Amino acid sequence: MPFDEGVAERLREVFDSRNDVVEKKMFGGIAFMHRGNMCCGIVNDALMARVGPDAYETALSRPHTRKMDFTGKAMKGFVYVDPEGFAEDGELRDWVALCEVYTRSLPAK
Repeated sequence: MPFDEGVAERLREVFDSRNDVVEKKMFGGIAFMHRGNMCCGIVNDALMARVGPDAYETALSRPHTRKMDFTGKAMKGFVYVDPEGFAEDGELRDWVALCEVYTRSLPAK
């Protein structure tokens, strides 16, 4: 299973009616690009959250998170959140908001 379609649908609902976010296949899953920069996505059933280097350690201290080690090496600024960490819609929206704080700081592509 490349990614959980149910989680994808939940993220689509979060970004519904937004013209600054597009969906793109990558990392064997899907990513949501905010202003052309990767914001968040799904790999298998985990949320891939781009929180940026400043929020990285704080994000890792939250329950049900782990380092994103897609390449075998941790990618600083990215975390995986297991499904228990975003089971409620409010939790998912909180993660998306954290990701958007970082992507808003980047130049649009």
